Amino acid sequence: MTKWGSMRRRTAVLVCAGALVAANGATAAADTDAYGNQDVYVSPSGTDWAPGTAHRPVRTLERARDLVRSRAPRMTRDLTVHLGPGVFRLGEPLSLDARDSGANGHRVIWQGSADPASTELSGGKRVTGWRPVPSHPGLFAAPAPAGLVNTRQLYVDGVREQRARGPLPVTVTTNETGYTASADTLAHWRNPQDIEFVYTAGEALWNIQRDGLGQWTEPRCPLGSVIGTTITMAQPCWNNSTKRVVFPDIPGRSVNMVGPYDLTNGRHPTYVENALELLDTPGEWYLDRSAHLVYYLPRPGQDLRRADVEMPALEKLVDARGTAGTPIHDVSFRGLRYSYATWLTPSSPEGFSEIQAGYTNTGADGWAVQGLCQYVPNGTCPYASWTKEPANVSVSHGQRVEFSDSVFSHLGAAGLDLADGTKESSVRGNVFTDISGNGVQIGGVDKPLPATDADAVRDVQVTDNHLYGMPREFHGGVPIVNGYTVHDTISHNQIDHVGYSAISVGWGGWPDKIKQPPTPNLSHDNTISDNLISDYMLMLDDGGGIYTQGITGSSLDDGEKVTGNVVHDQWGLGKGIYTDNGNTYETIRGNVIYRTPYFNVGTVHVDYRDGLGNNDPTLTENNYWEQGDRDGVNKGAITRGNHLLADPADAPPDIVANAGLEPAYRALLTRRVGGCGPAEAPSRAGTFAVSGKLYATWNPTFAFNNSPVTSYVVTAIGGGRTITSTVTAADFARLAYVEVPGLTDGTAYTVQVAARNAFGTSEPSLPSAPVIPGPGPGTLPAAPTSARALAGADVASIRWNPPANTGDTPVIGYLITVSDGRSIMVNGRDALVTQPTVKGMTRVVGGLRPATTYTFTVAAITGTGTGPAASFAATTGTT
Repeated sequence: MTKWGSMRRRTAVLVCAGALVAANGATAAADTDAYGNQDVYVSPSGTDWAPGTAHRPVRTLERARDLVRSRAPRMTRDLTVHLGPGVFRLGEPLSLDARDSGANGHRVIWQGSADPASTELSGGKRVTGWRPVPSHPGLFAAPAPAGLVNTRQLYVDGVREQRARGPLPVTVTTNETGYTASADTLAHWRNPQDIEFVYTAGEALWNIQRDGLGQWTEPRCPLGSVIGTTITMAQPCWNNSTKRVVFPDIPGRSVNMVGPYDLTNGRHPTYVENALELLDTPGEWYLDRSAHLVYYLPRPGQDLRRADVEMPALEKLVDARGTAGTPIHDVSFRGLRYSYATWLTPSSPEGFSEIQAGYTNTGADGWAVQGLCQYVPNGTCPYASWTKEPANVSVSHGQRVEFSDSVFSHLGAAGLDLADGTKESSVRGNVFTDISGNGVQIGGVDKPLPATDADAVRDVQVTDNHLYGMPREFHGGVPIVNGYTVHDTISHNQIDHVGYSAISVGWGGWPDKIKQPPTPNLSHDNTISDNLISDYMLMLDDGGGIYTQGITGSSLDDGEKVTGNVVHDQWGLGKGIYTDNGNTYETIRGNVIYRTPYFNVGTVHVDYRDGLGNNDPTLTENNYWEQGDRDGVNKGAITRGNHLLADPADAPPDIVANAGLEPAYRALLTRRVGGCGPAEAPSRAGTFAVSGKLYATWNPTFAFNNSPVTSYVVTAIGGGRTITSTVTAADFARLAYVEVPGLTDGTAYTVQVAARNAFGTSEPSLPSAPVIPGPGPGTLPAAPTSARALAGADVASIRWNPPANTGDTPVIGYLITVSDGRSIMVNGRDALVTQPTVKGMTRVVGGLRPATTYTFTVAAITGTGTGPAASFAATTGTT
């Protein structure tokens, strides 16, 4: 499951980008035929005293904007702002409004230079003046750039580096305002109020700690103060994450209905971030705001005297903001690179109290009222209108706004937000990567039924973009997020190597958890078609390649259409196409879906809009999948004409060839983005042990820094010894675990994992919890449960649930036998992740004869051995 080996991944090795050098932006264009139509020329080496001609360009975007404003009313053709190659370091965002629109049927075009995306709009400040830190071998420090108040990111030669982090050095017990620590260690650390506790969520798997607010979230809260052993967490992040209101008559069900109601619930932070005392690994950095110093521990081969070290300072690069009455319109942004912006709210007492897809609970009483509407006294409406993650580039009340042929990278919030009132706009032919949160956000969830059409989001096209290697910081982020919208098209995008879901559409369906109807909304006629999605959910769980919830229209005719997509190689627990709470009137047709743990398509929910007891109306037809559901009508949920896929190569060639980037845009796959360096560290290392060895698993790297991961190095440390084992990326993708032999029984070992690529070895993952090898009683797993086969004419979908009792050790695989003499070994991530909550397993067996009865068995394999098999039979149909 690497980026380089799948049947349908159109990818190529990327070459590192060179530095963008400021240059005169003159091009061989005539000034124009009349003053009123004169284009504007801008160069990083220009001067704002110049007239903005090709030979005398201005320097700043603000001056160019002002020239455009003076000329736009007299446009007789498109007016182009020619931005020369190089870096435009922004002192403030480029703010645009209705005055910056096209006129007289023409457009204003902000055009980068001919070399694709070599014109950079940067919100960063360069860090220089590095000196060795006395008594700290290898550590360097430099003055923080002038004017930099705070940031959350640092980049060295285009590679995002890791803010200092590590395990919590004390044990903690939860109290009303935070924690009581076992020692006063943190009280002696520098700047404890800058420290963040991070809570990685999910199901328990082999002792991987997964705490948080749902398997799909990774909330973080700063510390407020540390006095002795008393850790007081910052407010309101703490209350918003631990006091969510619970229905009095539904124990354990929070009123927001999304995930757990308490961040802690007897648990503790997964790790600690942003402390100088944790800076111990090459590639880590720390900003000491009190001393205005930046610390960095260079990687091997880095020379800070020559390196380009950047720290983002701005939170917004472009802010195009119209109003309902005076929208900004007919504006294009082409051939630009948007880089080096941050987002500081998570560093404030608000923290990052995540709900889903980057939406957070905010405000002093957010936990009690925000988005809870009719369900609590004084609840704010509409239901589920939590706080949307901001973007570093944003448009609101914009009409016919275009973003094309550009790169969104090195960004610290969401990449691009097309917010309320955006209409007839397009995002086409861009690259989105190395972004902290969401990639493209379309619409929102705060106006499900806007008072006027001026606030509605409609007719937006997001097509032929490559989104990958994200999110880098807020790991519940999604490459494309679509809220309540009308006639939007998300088509022909390639999305690969992402931490959670790939596309998320819809909102407000969670009330079905309490047998209430979803939030009424204006959504209809949205299309998600012909996208190529692979290697997703590489870090978090309970998502999908295409995730949809809530009402999508008023009938199957105008409801959401999910068609022609190819979705494969999911890592975490979830579904390929996920129809979640309240999902109503969706059509899922003609998709190819395979290697998706748990379900290809699912699940069915009760439709609570009336009292009839039907299911949410959906249509699932003519897909090529491994699920094998029978044709039928399940109280309004229709399944018909789907095809079992025994081998991905058997998928219809026309669907496969049509999915993803269209031919004119496939050069995006080789577009140079970022620098060359070791890959990002793997995450969530977990282990279990038997006599003399341990088994290790982890979540794989999904940010490569321009070279694919070729192998992983597993290091077990214990009893004064260090034992390493190496597994190729391909073998790990196939097995999802590695054995580390040669250990001493009775000795505790922890495991860390690092990723290797052509440019070196990543920093190691955070350590696993300790395990102790030793002989066990030899208890084998029980037989799998609910085993059955759904047979076609020459193929069968074999389905079973993990055993209720796995014996001494977890399941690492299954053995299927077929009465024709075949034995099929089942390995992979789904064999691991389906255990904790006993989710279903699926494998397709092909090569069967029509009209023949077959007997199958399935047995679970653990570190202890192979357990008893479940046996079942099925008869194939006729051709």
